[in-house]
Amino acid sequence: MRSTAIITEGKGSFVLEEIEIGTPQIDEVLLEMKASGVCHTDFDCMNAWKDREPCAEDFARVGPRAPIYVMGHEGAGIVLEVGANVKDVRPGDHVLLNWAIPCGECFQCRRDAESICEERKQVPDERFIWRGRHINTSFGLGTMATHALVPRQAVTKIANDVPFASACILGCGVMTGFGSVVNAAKVTQGASVVVLGCGGVGLSAIQGSVYSKAAEIIAVDISYERLELAKQFGATIILAASREDKGLRHAAKEVREMTNGRGADYCFECTAVPQLGPAPLAFVRNGGIAVGVSGIEQSVMFDMELFEWDKLYINPLYGQCKPSRDFPLLLKLYRDGRLKLDQMITRTYPLEGLKDAFEDMHNGKNAKGVLLIN
Repeated sequence: MRSTAIITEGKGSFVLEEIEIGTPQIDEVLLEMKASGVCHTDFDCMNAWKDREPCAEDFARVGPRAPIYVMGHEGAGIVLEVGANVKDVRPGDHVLLNWAIPCGECFQCRRDAESICEERKQVPDERFIWRGRHINTSFGLGTMATHALVPRQAVTKIANDVPFASACILGCGVMTGFGSVVNAAKVTQGASVVVLGCGGVGLSAIQGSVYSKAAEIIAVDISYERLELAKQFGATIILAASREDKGLRHAAKEVREMTNGRGADYCFECTAVPQLGPAPLAFVRNGGIAVGVSGIEQSVMFDMELFEWDKLYINPLYGQCKPSRDFPLLLKLYRDGRLKLDQMITRTYPLEGLKDAFEDMHNGKNAKGVLLIN
């Protein structure tokens, strides 16, 4: 079938053009997409090969046709058709997508680490054709399109009254922030928590801290607007940081003064700023836990003194998502009014409005921007 999709070759630009998508085969689901979240990862993927050519390591990590693909990895839509063996959903069902896509059988899946599955399911590139060439789909999904063809493991059914825009952001940003707190760090009741960066992921980490019954939740950001939003999402203290504060050391000193001179029990880096990769270590007490949430992939210099004494730094992937466990919980919390999703979406855009969405994201205007797809 024909689909209109946002395509990138990873050189810093994209086009909105028609592609051909195959019909669903065994264990595959064809969707009419209704919403796709927009995040820093999408922008990074669009620029992946801007300053260099992909190398053998890149191909080994993301596949031989990685430089050309359908963008988008946060999505929600309606099931149009299912292949053989698909029993969890049927045509007409509303669903959200996740990019964990566990196989359920590999070493990591057997040890309950589905977010780092070694045999992630993916529809073969040959089923997607653009300008006569086979292409890839971002994170095995390709949500910035009118249609998507995905493995059944990528699909979670949702109630028909859950807005598609709210559902789609569960698929990455919310899961990453919330899960890093609840699944990875396992924040304990009564703990003190610092969240660096109050965009969509940071706000989700704040909500995960509320769910975990943390006593103090300190939000740190350079944007007063985002700090005000953080209070609405559960932050008990807000702290305005300065761009000139290298490594946020001054902000860390202020937090230590707020926490009996020791530092916080946990700190979550949600800024996606490479220079701030080591920053959470400066905010936690001796024996505390620092968490890299935003997925920084660049080389970063660490001052090893920051690890003193007995501090632990963890870098979980995707909030250690286990779709069958986590999405039912998040959806229940949303329905019970304990997880703010609608309020996180600052602005929506048409599919052709991705450039504006990226611009607003980089200017700090959005907690979360979403493409609505008709």
